[in-house]
Amino acid sequence: MIKLVESDRCKSCGLCVHFCPQKCLKIGGAINAGGYKIPEHTDAGKCTSCGICYIVCPDAAITVYK
Repeated sequence: MIKLVESDRCKSCGLCVHFCPQKCLKIGGAINAGGYKIPEHTDAGKCTSCGICYIVCPDAAITVYK
């Protein structure tokens, strides 16, 4: 399961959404302190905790938990 531990680091680049093999992420409506919309699960049950979102995040805003 994805967890945005440091959501204020997120700049809404969308790389995590684009590269998610399960397509279970989307840019959500919540806004961080920088004014960027942060990603959220569309279906948390589909998440396999593969870690691709963590790897591609240039801002180190994502941590993956199983």
